Amino acid sequence: MRYSALKVLMEGLRGHTGWKPAWRDPAPQTDYDYVIVGGGGHGLATAHYLAKVYKKARIAVLEKGWIGSGNVGRNTTIIRSNYLLDGNEPLYEFSLKLWEGLEQDLNYNAMVSQRGILNLCHSDAQRDAYRRRGNAMILNGADAELLDETQVREMAPFLDFENARFPIKGGLLQRRGGTVRHDAVAWGYARSADSYGVDIIQNCEVTGFKIEKGAIKGVETSRGYIGAKKVGVAVAGNSSRVMAMAGLRLPIESHVLQAFVSEGLKPVIPGVITFGAGHFYVSQSDKGGLVFGGDIDGYNSYAQRGNLPVVEDVLEGGMALMPMIGRARLLRMWGGLMDMSMDGSPFIDHTPIDGLYFNGGWCYGGFKATPASGYVFAHLLATDTPHETATMLRLDRFRSGAMIDEKGAGAQPNLH
Repeated sequence: MRYSALKVLMEGLRGHTGWKPAWRDPAPQTDYDYVIVGGGGHGLATAHYLAKVYKKARIAVLEKGWIGSGNVGRNTTIIRSNYLLDGNEPLYEFSLKLWEGLEQDLNYNAMVSQRGILNLCHSDAQRDAYRRRGNAMILNGADAELLDETQVREMAPFLDFENARFPIKGGLLQRRGGTVRHDAVAWGYARSADSYGVDIIQNCEVTGFKIEKGAIKGVETSRGYIGAKKVGVAVAGNSSRVMAMAGLRLPIESHVLQAFVSEGLKPVIPGVITFGAGHFYVSQSDKGGLVFGGDIDGYNSYAQRGNLPVVEDVLEGGMALMPMIGRARLLRMWGGLMDMSMDGSPFIDHTPIDGLYFNGGWCYGGFKATPASGYVFAHLLATDTPHETATMLRLDRFRSGAMIDEKGAGAQPNLH
């Protein structure tokens, strides 16, 4: 079923009796050519591009819960490509370009809103660092503008420019950044993948891998054994736990990252704003709620909930940046599992086990990378060669000394 304005009008006249489920609920087959473990944004995007772009068939996505129950529905919806290093910036710029055409590609309203993202600077040294990052962005084909204090005042006059400790001296603006409706991303990719024949199997938890003579043969699940020629794993904060079933140890720690939404307010935040002297980022949803977050919780956890000290720390950052936030009431909060790598950058690579591939370690950058992550992972599964934007995202980079220490992706777990 194709969605369109005419379709909505016709269904309205018919009492909305002609709508069909967005995707099927099939029983798992005995075997597939490709099995994607993880039905989040990255897993669903991988299946979509594997079927549509690389023309592969007999594909299944296995999700232990329901579609949208993981990190893809537990984030602050920000998209951007304002990174510094060559190992990351081309991938995130590729992702931003895919975001710009996503709704046409999926025939689904993902509510892509390119309202801009402004990273504030609070010292001369930080301004110099932003100038360097902006130049790197431009060299990689992204857009970047360095703003002075007067320009920032025009955009966001409600900020605390006179803060004695953290004076605002300017900022780095990427106008093409913004936000996307996170649930719609999951639903749109699921619907599109299903339309290309992908089996999306919910409530199907992977409990083990069948490996013979160093090659993958299939996966054990809560719904029985499923054979597979190739298996791709994209399970975010559960990466270490799932890959341990295959006997692999990853350079990843799982931490909780909390997000918050205030009561609905009149429009005030023009786009996305980040606090350069602490860890706080904020935008405003279409319903008027302020959507914000900050640091990860400092302890390892697989629980989708956080602790109160981090709530206090995040709110203190918001108060330092924009004291008016203190008058808003917190409406709800939640936690997502961050798969934190040791250098702040992800992995998209084959493993030492033939036919087993891994996608993870996204730290704070997982949601914004969803389209590109799925595309390049599909490329790897289909061709057994890394995509040109992901050649440095290797699992062995710590052993070879080729780390990608990317501040733009969030700090390392050991620094929290």
